[in-house]
Amino acid sequence: MATSPPALAFSVDNCTIGRTLETLGERWSLVVIREVANGVRRFEDMRRHTDIPRQVLTNRLGSLVDAGILRRHPYREPGERERFEYRFTAKGFDLYPVMVALAQWGDRYLADPEGPPVSFTHRDCGEHVAPVLRCWAGHEIADPRDVVAVPGPGAHPR
Repeated sequence: MATSPPALAFSVDNCTIGRTLETLGERWSLVVIREVANGVRRFEDMRRHTDIPRQVLTNRLGSLVDAGILRRHPYREPGERERFEYRFTAKGFDLYPVMVALAQWGDRYLADPEGPPVSFTHRDCGEHVAPVLRCWAGHEIADPRDVVAVPGPGAHPR
């Protein structure tokens, strides 16, 4: 008889995946993060590059700043008023491997027949990069079925 995974004995009321999706799950949030990761940091540049409606972009930038993922950095063009660029915080930089993983999943399953629109390469050697599952002992995990969800220190019993 099959046994239930240990994680099922615990509540998901404080699930960090759910909390992450509350912060990042709206489509435009990930588009904004993609733009900042690719060096597009100014409001009008983001709007031009993505066609995000002005109010939606304002809201997304505000929520990402409030979440501590982006920070506002002032700049002033000659003769203009002060404006802000949006740059990653440490929390934002930590999203980069997640963005690469999402892009590569999309490349594998959703790309146009001619291939992916962007490739991620290592600046030093030029080779493609890939996110890797690795345990804290340093073992690379090739099969995701070799990973087991177990209750963590913040788990709440059902």
